[in-house]
Amino acid sequence: MPVPPPFADIPTSALGVRVDPHAHCREELASLRKREQLLALAIAGSGTGIWDRNVATGEIQYSSGWKAMLGYADWEVSNRIEESYTRLHPDDLDYVKATMQAHFDGQTDSYEVEHRIRCRDGSYKWICSRGKVVDRDGMGRALRMVGTSTDITSLRTMSESLREAVNLITNLTNEVPGLVFQYCALPEGRSFFPYASAGIREIYELTPAQVAADALCIEALIHPDDLAAYRASFHASAAQLSPWHLEYRVQLPMQGLRWRQGDARPQRLPDGSILWHGFITDVTERKRIEAELQELATIDSLTGLPNRRHFMTQVETRLASLRSGRGTGTATDMALMMCDLDHFKAINDRWGHGVGDRALRHFGGILRAHLRPGDMAGRLGGEEFGILLDGADLRGAIGVAGRIQRRIAEYPLIEHEQRIDLTVSIGVTLMTAADASAEAPLSRSDLALYRAKKGGRNRIES
Repeated sequence: MPVPPPFADIPTSALGVRVDPHAHCREELASLRKREQLLALAIAGSGTGIWDRNVATGEIQYSSGWKAMLGYADWEVSNRIEESYTRLHPDDLDYVKATMQAHFDGQTDSYEVEHRIRCRDGSYKWICSRGKVVDRDGMGRALRMVGTSTDITSLRTMSESLREAVNLITNLTNEVPGLVFQYCALPEGRSFFPYASAGIREIYELTPAQVAADALCIEALIHPDDLAAYRASFHASAAQLSPWHLEYRVQLPMQGLRWRQGDARPQRLPDGSILWHGFITDVTERKRIEAELQELATIDSLTGLPNRRHFMTQVETRLASLRSGRGTGTATDMALMMCDLDHFKAINDRWGHGVGDRALRHFGGILRAHLRPGDMAGRLGGEEFGILLDGADLRGAIGVAGRIQRRIAEYPLIEHEQRIDLTVSIGVTLMTAADASAEAPLSRSDLALYRAKKGGRNRIES
C-alpha cells in the first residue's frame, strides 16, 4: 500500500500559507491582455484596420489603425455609416453597398470587396474590406458586423503595371505575322498550348481557346504525309532538349494546302513536362519560289521534261543503285536510249523555229504519255532526248523504242491544218554495274543512235 507524502493531509491554513482565490483569474487576464497586445501589434504592422458596425443604428466604430491608414486622427472620423459612404469612390459606391447587402441578406457567407476610399489629403487608396455578420435577430436580420480593411494600393499598382506589361507583350505578339506560342507536353502524353497569339487563326484557322486544353486539334490539320515527321521532331527535341525546327504542310478548311515553318526552344519543368517557346510562320510563298527555282534548275522550259543536268544526275543515281544491287530486276535491268528527231533542221528551215519548238514539245508530250511509271525521259539538247528504262532488258527496251516510233507516226504535228510527219531514230544500250560512270552507257547509246541515223533514219539500233 503506497505511503502518502508527509503533510499531505494537513490543510494549508494550518501551515500558515495564505491562498489568493483570484490569483488564477488575474493570471488568465494578464495572459489575455498580453495576447491582445500582440494581436494589436500584428494588426498595426500589417497595415490593417478594424471596424465594428451596428447595422440597426447605423453606427460604425473604427480602430485607430484604420483611421491612421487613411491619414486621419481619432477625432476626425465620425461613427456614422452615412459619412463613411461619402469617402468611397463614386464608381465603387453601388458595388460596395450591393455586396454588403447581399451578405446582410444571407446570400454570402462573408463580405469581401476591393474598392477605393478617399484619404484625408484627397487621394484615393485601394482597400480590401472583409467582414462578417456576427449577430442576427430572431428573424435573421443582421444586427452587428465586424471586419477589417487592408491597404492594397501597392499590390494594385504592381498588378496594374504587370497587367499593362502583359497587355503590351500580348498586343505585340498579336501584331506579329505568324503564331507566337508556348507548347507544353505532359509526362503522361497529353499536350496543349498555354499561350497562343492571335496569329493562330491565320496559321491553323483555330482560336487560342481551342488549343488551350488539348493540341490534338492541330495534329488533325497536319498533312498525313508530314504527321509522322511532325511528331518525331517534337519527340527528338524533348528527348535532347534541342531546338525544334520543322517545315511541314497543313491542310486547312478555308486556305487549303499551306506550308508552315516552326522554330522553338524547349525547357524541362520540375514536374517532368517539356515547355517550348516558339514561333510558327507561313512559308507557302517561299516554298513555291523554291519549287519554281528547283524546276528551273532541273526542267527544260520548252518541253517540260528534265534537262540534261538533271537527267544525267538520275542516270548516276540509278547506276549507283544498280551497283549496290538495289535495282528492281536482274543485274542488267536498266536500259538507256538516245532519241533524235529526224530531219529537224529541215523542219526549222521550212516552217520556222516556232514550229520546230512545237515539234519538240509534241515529241516530249508523246514521251510523257506513253512511258511506264518509273521510266524517265529528258531533253539533252537540241532535238536530242534521253530515255531511262527501269527493269527492262535489251529486248524490252527495243520494244519500248518501237512503240515510241509508232506513236509519233500515229500522232503527227498539225500546223495550220497541215500535217507534219515526224520520225525518230533511237539508239539503245543496257546499263551494267561495270559502267564506271553515266557517261559510259550514254556513249554506247549515242554510238547506236549514230548507226541508226547513218542507216537511213527512223531506225532502232543497239
